[in-house]
Formats: sequence, structure tokens, C-alpha cells
Amino acid sequence: MTNREKYKNAFSVLEPSDNISWEVKKMKALKKKKMKKAAVAAVAVVGILALGSGSAYAANIGGIQRQIQIWTHGEQTEATITFDGEGGYTQSYVDEDGNVCESGGGGVAYDIFGRERPLTEEELMEEALTDDLQVMQEDGKTMIYFRDQVIDITDKFEDGVCYIEVDGGDKHYYVSVLENGNTCVSEDKFYNPAE
Repeated sequence: MTNREKYKNAFSVLEPSDNISWEVKKMKALKKKKMKKAAVAAVAVVGILALGSGSAYAANIGGIQRQIQIWTHGEQTEATITFDGEGGYTQSYVDEDGNVCESGGGGVAYDIFGRERPLTEEELMEEALTDDLQVMQEDGKTMIYFRDQVIDITDKFEDGVCYIEVDGGDKHYYVSVLENGNTCVSEDKFYNPAE
């Protein structure tokens, strides 16, 4: 007789209390309920992926493209955003002179266990759509573009730094700019871009 069989025989005469039996039944019912929810969620995700990937897949050798509206130089412009599947994106648009302009971004995030993972398309889309404040140096001037606002800050520098608040109703930014173009943008307070 094995140890397992000995323990089984020794404890087979014990009866669990009503409270423990009720808890076990409750746990089994919850487990079944969670399994059903997980199965429904998995089917929904597969369905969404099947429907979404068919419409978003573009002929650019495997990348996913979407058309979005971005703000550039104080005007809203249609842009094409392309995800590389590795946590990065590129967006391109045609400016008022007919030139194709590109920018991009990307990055990684860390899960609760400290493992690195590439940003998801949703996270990248959020990043791309929040880049609505631009500081640019052009033709000897330093300009801030925020949505439909165009602010010339060329003459607002004191001791080599310009501090300016930009308000868009739902968004408020504290912008610090050095004369060389280094910039810090915050929703909380001014920072010194030289630090």
C-alpha cells in the first residue's frame, strides 16, 4: 500500500463541515462562471481581430496602416500612421507645399513582473494623437503650434529661456524652451530644459 493510499484511507472517514462543503461548491461555481466568461472574451477577441485585421491590413509588406487626423503648423491634416508590430510607428502627411513629411515614435512598457514588452497599437495611437504641441525653429523664428494656435515666441526669451503656458480648453501645457530649441512640455509645471 502506497503512502497516498494510506492517507486516503485515514482521512476517508472524516466529513467536511457544512460551511466547508458550501464554500467548495461556491468556488466550483465561480470557477465555471469565470471559465465561461474567459471563453466568451476569447471568442470576442478572435472575432474583433478577424474583422479588424481584414480592413486595416495594408500593402506595405505586413505593417498595419490607419488614417488619422493630426495637427501640424496650426492646421488639422490627414495623416497615415503605420505600425511596425515591434512597438513603433511612423506617420506621414503631405504639407501645404506638397512635401511628404514623416515623424514617428514608439517604445516599450513593463508589466507587473518587470518584463519589457513593445507598446501596443492602442498605446502608440494614443501617443501619436497627443503630439499636438510642436515647438519649431524656422526662418529665424521660434514657433509653438498647438492645435489651431500659432504662437511666435522669438522675442519672449529671457536669459536664454522662454516659459509660456498654452491653453487648449481640455489641455493645458507648461512649455519651457531654450534658444537652441531644447524643449520641456508638462501638464503640471515648468521645467528647465537645460537640466
